[in-house]
Amino acid sequence: MIDKRCPSVADAVADIPDGAVVMVGGFGASGSPIELIHALIDHGATGLTVINNNTGNGEVGLAALIGNGQVSKMICSFPRSSQSRVFPKLYREGKIELEIVPQGTLAERIRAAGAGIPAFYTPTTVGTILADGKELRQFDDRTYVMEPWLKADFALIKSEIADPLGNLTFNKTARNFSPLMCMAATTTIVQTKQLVPAGDIDPEHVITPGIFVDRIVEVSRPVHEDTLIAAGRSYP
Repeated sequence: MIDKRCPSVADAVADIPDGAVVMVGGFGASGSPIELIHALIDHGATGLTVINNNTGNGEVGLAALIGNGQVSKMICSFPRSSQSRVFPKLYREGKIELEIVPQGTLAERIRAAGAGIPAFYTPTTVGTILADGKELRQFDDRTYVMEPWLKADFALIKSEIADPLGNLTFNKTARNFSPLMCMAATTTIVQTKQLVPAGDIDPEHVITPGIFVDRIVEVSRPVHEDTLIAAGRSYP
């Protein structure tokens, strides 16, 4: 039996190198692993490619990682939202790259990587600049664009309950991209609100099986991105 517990968030992210591709769970503020992201800021890895639904908000979490100059490229669906200030400024200044991927396509590219599917066809971006340079094919008299899988070296994930084996449950919409990212990363690192003994999670309630998880660290009182932004907080 493999015990995947880590003593701290700092230990959990300590081997993420410069230039790594990192998936970050979260749908806006929901499910964002703030403590792991802040530990990555403290760790100092640079030149990161980050895959997320958006580019963060305020000056905490993912936005703080970007603002600290550690991210060279973002792959996301929504680069700008109501409280995103850091990324738009850096992008206009030419200091960070951006690859926009429609949300459904983003999820499917991540899922494909976890399932070992190198590419798939979708009609989503046909006729737009997002299809430029990509292979097009006809199926049943309709044009489709080929999209490649999306893999990562690491995934940073927030769960509600976990056991030492890495079995996970999530809190409602905080689940979002997280189960897919767990499957698509070489190393999956999870912060969990509650760590329970092995066997305490009903197998029928497990969302992500432990085989897709490498490290677990308990963060019993996780902060929420919206709460930090409302308080005017920034990091570091």
